[in-house]
Amino acid sequence: CVLCGRTDDCPEKYGEKRTYVEYNLTVHYYCLLMSSGIWQRGEEDEGVDGFLITDIRKEVNRAAKLTCNICKKKGASIGCVAPKCKRSYHFPCGIQKECIFQFMEDFRSYCWEHKPVQKFPDRESRGTSQCTICLDLVEQLPVYTVLKSPCCKNAWFHRECLQYQALSAGIFFFRCTVCNNKDKFQKEMLRMGIHIPEKDASWELEENAYQDLLQCYQHCDIKRCLCKKGRDYNEPDSKWEIKRCQCCGSRGTHLACSSMKSWEQNWECMECRSIFAKSGSYSKQKKRSLATSEKTDGTTCLLEEPSPKCPRQSPGSQRNFLLQSPKIMCQNNLPPCSHLELPASNRVTMSLSPLTSNRNWSLRKKHLRKQRREVSNILKELKLQVNTKTTRLNINAENIWNSALKGFRQRNFSPTNTIEIKFTNCKDRSKADTSAASKHRFFQLLMLHLQNSSLFEGSSAKNLSLDFQAVKENLYFEAGKMIAVSLVHGGPSPGFFSKTLFNCLVYGPENVKPALEDVADVDVAQTIKMIKYANSLSSLQSTIHNCYEFLAAAGCLRPVTALCDKNMLVNDILIHHVIKRIISPLESFRQGLKTLGVLEKMQMHPDAFSSILCHKPERLSAETVCDLFTIHSSSDVNKVEGADFWMGYLQDVESGESVVTLEDILLFVTGSFSIPPIGFVPEPTIKFLHIRYPIGNRLLNCLELPITKTYEQFKNKMEFTIRNTLRAERQ
Repeated sequence: CVLCGRTDDCPEKYGEKRTYVEYNLTVHYYCLLMSSGIWQRGEEDEGVDGFLITDIRKEVNRAAKLTCNICKKKGASIGCVAPKCKRSYHFPCGIQKECIFQFMEDFRSYCWEHKPVQKFPDRESRGTSQCTICLDLVEQLPVYTVLKSPCCKNAWFHRECLQYQALSAGIFFFRCTVCNNKDKFQKEMLRMGIHIPEKDASWELEENAYQDLLQCYQHCDIKRCLCKKGRDYNEPDSKWEIKRCQCCGSRGTHLACSSMKSWEQNWECMECRSIFAKSGSYSKQKKRSLATSEKTDGTTCLLEEPSPKCPRQSPGSQRNFLLQSPKIMCQNNLPPCSHLELPASNRVTMSLSPLTSNRNWSLRKKHLRKQRREVSNILKELKLQVNTKTTRLNINAENIWNSALKGFRQRNFSPTNTIEIKFTNCKDRSKADTSAASKHRFFQLLMLHLQNSSLFEGSSAKNLSLDFQAVKENLYFEAGKMIAVSLVHGGPSPGFFSKTLFNCLVYGPENVKPALEDVADVDVAQTIKMIKYANSLSSLQSTIHNCYEFLAAAGCLRPVTALCDKNMLVNDILIHHVIKRIISPLESFRQGLKTLGVLEKMQMHPDAFSSILCHKPERLSAETVCDLFTIHSSSDVNKVEGADFWMGYLQDVESGESVVTLEDILLFVTGSFSIPPIGFVPEPTIKFLHIRYPIGNRLLNCLELPITKTYEQFKNKMEFTIRNTLRAERQ
C-alpha cells in the first residue's frame, strides 16, 4: 500500500486492497478513506471511488514528510483531529494502538489519548456478561475491545464481533441484536469507530443461499402404505398429504396411513418413540372407553382416534347431540371427549370415574371459552390501530417462510396497515387475490411453519431453541412480530407455547422456575435425571465427575458435600439450559411480540392469553358451529323449518353420517379451518333463500342456504356443493 507501506490483504481490518496496474498504484481502501489531506473531488467512477489519481499522488508526497508516532517510519498520512494534538500515524498502526476512526461525516480520527469513550454510571455493577453475538464472556469494562449497547442495559459486545456483524449486515440490517433498535445503535457504533458499509446484507446478495434448507423429506415410511400412487406421492390439504415426524423430521407418513384426521395432529416415527420409551418420557396410549353404564343413545365416547374402517367423523364429535333451536343446546348432553386436549392423568381418572371427570372437564372447557371470549375482545380493541391503507404481500405457499420474511422486511410494510395476500404460485390468481381466505391461509401456514422451525424445540409444548444463525439474522424478533400481527389481523394463534416460555414472556425469565419437561435435549435430560435420582452421595459425586465438562461449560459446578445438594444443582442446570442459554433469543422474541401492543396486553391479561398461546383451538363441535352463525331470513321463508334442517345436518356431520366435516363447512364459508382468536369479521351469518345450491360468500362470511321441501334434499345439496367446491380449490 502506497500509504501505509504494508502488504497485508485483510479487508476486515484495512478495507479492500486495490491494485491499479496502469497507474502503478496499490492502496488499502481504509488508508485512503481516513487520510487527512485528501478528499473525493471526482465522480464515483473516476479514479479510486472518486479519489483522483493526482490527488492520491499528492497525498503520498505529503505523508512522506511525516513520521508515524507509533512505528517511527515515514508515510504517516492520518492525524488526530483533537485541538493542539500533533500526532500522526499509519492506519494499521492506529488500529494496533487502539485509535478511533469514525467512518462518517468528515471521517475524523482520534489518537489513543483523545479518543471518545463510552460512559458508564458509577452505580452500574462491574462483572462479566455474554457477548450477544458470539455468546462468549465479555468483561463489563470501558475498554477499547468492549462496547456496550446504547439502547439496552445488559447488552455487551466484543468490538471485533460487532465489526464483523456490521460488515455482514450492512447499513440496512445492522442493529441491536437484543432490542432491534437501528438509529440510536448505529449512531453510537459509528462514533466508537465501527465501519458500517452502505450495502445490502451479505445473505441477501448470495445466490440461492437457502436452497438446501428448502428440501423437505417427502416419503411415507409406514409399513403398509395405503396410497395407490406410491410412497412419494404428496397432495397438500388432503388425506394423502405427507406429515413428517415432529421430532426428527426424517421420517414421514400419509395422513390416511396413520389414521390422522388433521395435519395439525402430532406424529412421531418408531425410532423417536423408542428413544422416548427408553428415556421414560413416552407411554403409548391405549383405548379406554367410558363405563357402559354411561352410554348415551347406545354409543360410546372413545378417548383415542377411531379405526380407519369406522365412518368418517368430525374431530371432537359426540353422537348424542340434539338441537332444539339456533344457539340453544340440550342441557343433559355429555361434553365431548377430546383425547388430544386431555392430560394422561385425566384420561385414567375418566375411566375410573366418568361422571366426576366429565364434570371437571366441562368446567375446564367453560373456563377456557370464557378466557377466549376475553382475548377476542382485547384483540378487537388492538385492531382499532389498523387503518385502511393496504400493504400487499406476495407469498409463495411452497416457500412460506422466506416470502413472509421478505414481505415483513420490505420498507413499506407497517403492522398498522391492512394486509392483502397474493399467492404468486396460485393458478386462479384473481380468486386468490379477492378472497379473505388468502389471508387466513397465509397466517395458518406461517404458524405451522414456526411450530416446526428450528426457532423452537420440544414435542407439543415448545420453548425457544438456541439457533446462532437465527440470532445473527434477527429471526426471533421477526417470529415474535409475525405472531403478534397474526393475532391482531385475524390469523390463528400459535397454540404451542410451553407454560415456561409463556411465563418468561409475561413475568420475566428471572421469575420463572423451569421443569425437567422443558429440556428437549435427550442427553441433557438424561444427565439431569441421573443427578436428580442419585440415591447416595458416592453415586452423586460419580455422576458429577462423569459430566464434569458439561457442568463446567454451563457454569453449574458447585461443591457437593451432602446428597441434598443435588436439588440446587438440578435447579442450576435447568435454569441455565432452559432460560439463561436462550436469554438473547428470548429478549428479541419479546421485542417482536411488542408489535401492536400484544405483549403489553399479555402481561395485563396472562390467564386469557395463555388459553390461546398454550392451548390448541377447541375442536369444532356442532354446538360451536351452531353458536357461531346468526340466522337471518326473509319474511316469506319459514325460519324455524330451515333452522331445523341446518341443525339436523350439523348433527349428522358431527356423528360421522356425512362425507364432509365441520371443518369443511367452516372452510367453505370463511376460508379458515378453525375459528381465529379475534373471531370472524364480519360475524358469520346464514340466509335462507330461493336458490338451487348453497353459496359460501367468504367476503361477507355469509352462508346462503337453499329452501327445500325435505331434509334429504337439503343434505344432498349441502354435501354435493361443499365437497366439489373444496375439491376444485385443492386441485
